[in-house]
Amino acid sequence: MSQFFQIHPENPQDRLIRQAVDILRKGGVIAYPTDSGYALGCHLGDKKAVERIKRIRQLDQKHNFTLVCGDLSDISTYAKVDNAVYRLLKAHTPGAYTFILNATTEVPRLLLHPKRRSIGVRIPEHAITLALLESFGEPIMSTTLILPGDEHPQTDAIDIRDQLEHALDLIIDGGACSMEATSVIDVRELPPEIVRVGKGDVTVFE
Repeated sequence: MSQFFQIHPENPQDRLIRQAVDILRKGGVIAYPTDSGYALGCHLGDKKAVERIKRIRQLDQKHNFTLVCGDLSDISTYAKVDNAVYRLLKAHTPGAYTFILNATTEVPRLLLHPKRRSIGVRIPEHAITLALLESFGEPIMSTTLILPGDEHPQTDAIDIRDQLEHALDLIIDGGACSMEATSVIDVRELPPEIVRVGKGDVTVFE
């Protein structure tokens, strides 16, 4: 049975944010709102939590997980970024983009595409997500909460509770989210390659 926190989408309550972070640190899997639909998240190095997310979403080994970060300060720890790519990321974050980058050895193998050793990196523009990241002090391993058979992300915490109450440790209700997933941009080589068109404007990468 999951816990259910109602957190203000613009002024997140510190007490609830701290409790949510404590659940993450103890190996929990959470559903939380972002600027492009709800996401599933867990601690970066927790293999059991990652496997739970894979089961919920019925993901195969080729799925690219995403590191949701508060800013670009620690990006080089997890992804290989040269000056040109860094400038591109800085110009387009925060926002509804997931950038595909070559991962460093700091990223656990189970999160990587088995052939490409790539990882998604995302810096969202949502007060609850940013408060979680600031309190957590490290990226949250995430994937968009799209249930098997669905085309769009989950947008309502009540619906998530109805469907996943027994599969999650925490559901954060931060109000309704966008129905669009992020736009996915592969920046392992320049010029960028648009992998998926979503909420973020992709014309700047064409």
